[in-house]
Amino acid sequence: MEYVRFVRFRRSLWDDFEERLRSARTARLRHADLETLALRYRQVLHDHALAATRFPGTRVARRLARLAVEGTHTLQHDQGDRVATRFFSQRFPAAVRGLLPWFGVTLSLFLTALAFGFTLGVAQPGVGLGLLGPETVAGLSEGRLWTESLVTTVPPAIASTGIATNNMSVALTGWAGGALFGLGALYVVVLNGFMLGAILAATFHYSLGGRLLEFVSAHGPLEITLILATAAGGLAIGKSLVAAEDRPRAEAVRAASRQALVLLLGCLPWFLVLGIVEAFVSPAPGIPANVKLALGLALEGLFLTLAWNPFFKEA
Repeated sequence: MEYVRFVRFRRSLWDDFEERLRSARTARLRHADLETLALRYRQVLHDHALAATRFPGTRVARRLARLAVEGTHTLQHDQGDRVATRFFSQRFPAAVRGLLPWFGVTLSLFLTALAFGFTLGVAQPGVGLGLLGPETVAGLSEGRLWTESLVTTVPPAIASTGIATNNMSVALTGWAGGALFGLGALYVVVLNGFMLGAILAATFHYSLGGRLLEFVSAHGPLEITLILATAAGGLAIGKSLVAAEDRPRAEAVRAASRQALVLLLGCLPWFLVLGIVEAFVSPAPGIPANVKLALGLALEGLFLTLAWNPFFKEA
């Protein structure tokens, strides 16, 4: 095949492949577009081999070599990064928006249980004190919070692992509780709200409520948000079991489970961050209260921004 004829008949294909590569780097491809890109890639590899054999050193041979390398990088080596990027920039925000009504339900239930627990704890301090245990109550009577032991009895590096594991188990319980028609998720939300309210009331009874609020300010806002969000996924699963509406129940459960699983996977890594904060920052007496609060609000704001992703547009 003559060089000029080869270029004339194949140039449009190379131009099309190059344009599709540019689009693949800046936008999400549909399945049909990805198949076309893969087909063009195979054609470019064929032309590259032909040009390298018959027309070595020519401008076209160099261009096809470059396109072959760029195509290989785009279609193969970059896929892991693309999966992670698309998960947190598209799939996770889509799941958050889809489950937003259920998050509203869990937030309302949590605040109601918190208010009830606090009110009952103020009227009957023994309710909150009973949740804490005799040793903790003895410490409160001496003006000490149980949180002080985090920096005296356990190395922070070890404590952070235990804290993260414990918080993850709570979140997983609420999420998996959706399989019990949502009752497990409801239990986690209501119980945690009630316990926090009752315990907070008990600390106020000993004039230590301010110090407890200072302790939780760095990690508490985001921790509560994550637990409520994962429980919202559990409620969505429970709802699909109870009322599948106009879809087959198995299909409704699969759809709700996929969405809830995406939400769970997007939330779990944040518990590792909170474990470090709760072990190193929250109990540290040398860190000012306003710094702890600022950190807590910053973590909450960062998570909500990434979870909502204001640049994400649903298809």
